Amino acid sequence: MKVMPIEKRGITTSRLVLGCMGFGGGWDQNPYTKEDVLKAEKAIDAALSSGITMFDHADIYRMGKAEKVFGEILQARPELRENIILQSKCGIRFADEKNPGRYDFSKEHILDSVDGILSRLNTDYLDILLLHRPDPLMEPEEVAEAFETLKESGRVRHFGVSNMSAAQIQLLNTYCSEPMIVNQLNMSLKQIDWLEQGVLVNQKAGTSVNFPDGTMEFSRLTDVQIQAWGPLANGIYSGRAIDNPSEADLATKQLVEKLAKEKETSTEAIVLGWLMRHPAMIQPAIGTTSPERIANCQDAVRQADLMTREEWYALYVASRGNRLP
Repeated sequence: MKVMPIEKRGITTSRLVLGCMGFGGGWDQNPYTKEDVLKAEKAIDAALSSGITMFDHADIYRMGKAEKVFGEILQARPELRENIILQSKCGIRFADEKNPGRYDFSKEHILDSVDGILSRLNTDYLDILLLHRPDPLMEPEEVAEAFETLKESGRVRHFGVSNMSAAQIQLLNTYCSEPMIVNQLNMSLKQIDWLEQGVLVNQKAGTSVNFPDGTMEFSRLTDVQIQAWGPLANGIYSGRAIDNPSEADLATKQLVEKLAKEKETSTEAIVLGWLMRHPAMIQPAIGTTSPERIANCQDAVRQADLMTREEWYALYVASRGNRLP
């Protein structure tokens, strides 16, 4: 029986991750409310009831409030900590009065960021720390020093990256004493560049930046866990109304609904199951805070096992506009 790369390392058996970007209210400096805490707690409990025990954060989510809300819940329910896996990310710095938006993988920033993350989450350690998107000015020796300090102090147990190519991971691995064990990428039935032209890492104003081919193959060869962010494609195939859908979007949505009806499951389970059917054992990080939608994702593991090659390709071809590459 195949297992996830991260499972081989004894870290978790949770095939899905709950992304916590939706916790904490608005993307502003306004304080979060009791309702925000209750909403997050309901999402956490729905995840645990669905077998999800891994939770993904970033220091920038809701300007730090996502971690604060989660930390308040952990403080009230400390027994949760040893039964879950906590992952967070650092490296993105927002623009302010004096400086532009930027990435920062300096040793000082990484160490300061982790201290802030741990304080907000009310925990002594992170199970996994990810570098949040590539920093063109990254000095791998400096990153290695920061990671060594965090490991030796017990503040972080494992390390990984997001949105990086195989070559960028190899560069880090050359200098770091422990290999990167996670790469978090934008992947879904809608976002399929990773299958064809390398990994899509950024999309703005209709343009995209792609890494060279080989990232998926490198991950499989070296047991890097691929985590998919945005795996539900913003709900366009599972109930969300969209303006001006393409013919491919409509055809894919209809096929997802047909398969869900035939298999007596949810559309979310079909969309996630398609990703999880890939032999890289992709681990989707779902970003919803809806307990109902979280529960709808629970059957994805079973649907991945049941999905035939023909069904997988039918969805892939539909998403591509009824054609193969």
